[in-house]
Amino acid sequence: MSRTIGTVREWHGELGWGVLDSPETPGGCWAHWSNIDGTGFRALTVGAIVQLDWEHAQQDGFSFRATRIHTPPE
Repeated sequence: MSRTIGTVREWHGELGWGVLDSPETPGGCWAHWSNIDGTGFRALTVGAIVQLDWEHAQQDGFSFRATRIHTPPE
């Protein structure tokens, strides 16, 4: 796993997943709500800056998958 800073490209709240962009994850990094720090159902906002841990994995057409997502306090 690696850690980087990324931006939320898209988020499908009704499905609980989205795509994060960072230089280390070309083509996008698949993300699931359960990997966002916090409790209960969590979501991301398009354009938000996040810190993410990621791994190489094939997931829904993406070569990278987020394993932990941290959103900085607003």
